[in-house]
Amino acid sequence: MSTAGPLDGVRVIDMSVMISGPLCSMVLADQGADVIKVEAPGLGDLMRVLGTQKNGTTGIFVLNNRGKRSLVVDVKRPEGLELMHSLVRSADVLIQNFRPGALDRVGLGYSDVAAINDRLVYVSISGYGPGGPNANLRVYDNVIQSASGLTSVQGDARTGEPEVLRTLVCDKVAAYTAAQAVTAALFARERGGSGQHITVSMLDAAIAFMWPDGAMDAALLDTDAQRTPTIATNYRVNRLKDGHCTMSVVSEAEYVSLCNVLDRPDLLTDDRFATSTSRMQNVDAFLAVVVARLAEMTVAEFEQRARQFELPAAVSVSLADVHLTPQAMHNEVFVERQHPTAGMVREVRSAPVFSATPTRLSDPAPGYGAHSVEIADELGLDGAALAAAGVIRTGY
Repeated sequence: MSTAGPLDGVRVIDMSVMISGPLCSMVLADQGADVIKVEAPGLGDLMRVLGTQKNGTTGIFVLNNRGKRSLVVDVKRPEGLELMHSLVRSADVLIQNFRPGALDRVGLGYSDVAAINDRLVYVSISGYGPGGPNANLRVYDNVIQSASGLTSVQGDARTGEPEVLRTLVCDKVAAYTAAQAVTAALFARERGGSGQHITVSMLDAAIAFMWPDGAMDAALLDTDAQRTPTIATNYRVNRLKDGHCTMSVVSEAEYVSLCNVLDRPDLLTDDRFATSTSRMQNVDAFLAVVVARLAEMTVAEFEQRARQFELPAAVSVSLADVHLTPQAMHNEVFVERQHPTAGMVREVRSAPVFSATPTRLSDPAPGYGAHSVEIADELGLDGAALAAAGVIRTGY
């Protein structure tokens, strides 16, 4: 088994900020790529100052930027742009998530860098894409949740009120979409192709993420289609005596399991609930029975019976406790280690498990400008002189 990751030898320039770009490049770093995070003088990536922090390092920055080296450079100065052009010549991938046209104005758009390195895979992540009526609008994750229809899918089925997911799902889906696109483009290049420009819009990624199941009704356009609610319409959190749970009952065998878990065998012969059709016709009465019985059960009792009768179910686990669950511990999902400034941090390893080219928990997220001089020197420039002139920075 190789100790090198699947992307060993690939150099990535990460000019992005916030989540969608940085998370994408962090995935590539965990897979072995050399990722150079390029930040502007001033605050740099806003995630460095947002949310819970220790010694000036935030949790959200740590969790989206490990495995990178930090270069702070003023690309508006000729010497800074020259440094960036040198870096582009050495790179395989460039990732940016500014509004369309922003990098073109400073000489780092796709046409600019492709003229320097035609093998470069250039990734542009944006809210709505490079064209169209919304292309230049500012967005955040919750904005795209609304624009993509995700809030309507997430909404309360009883009231019809839309609701947001309280996680940056659109940012993260765009990040993972872009990471997969990068490896596909690198594969195409290695098969005799060239570099190319990849555009990923958060809107497109969010709709593509939601559509395979959320549109199971909307996809069939003919008026004579037999309409039924989507699978997720029945998703709900159920109250137990001392906690909460979720479960799914799709097949008739799973309905039998549910009746056994609830210790209500009479439901199997009740004409109102005996078939999936009758249960749908009497859904309010059925839910009332289930809800009342679950409220009498403890978490321990429900877990034991769900396992015994093979009901697809789980009790609700808090974010603070998920690292203590037996399966997460068995899977070694979490890693705790010392960060140079943030102290002890709990991180999540890269999800895919490669048998021959394993991913790694790459180095902790870098300090602002921590590698500026080192990177400039690698490019054959005088890092110390550039730092003295203010072209590159080595810290706040």
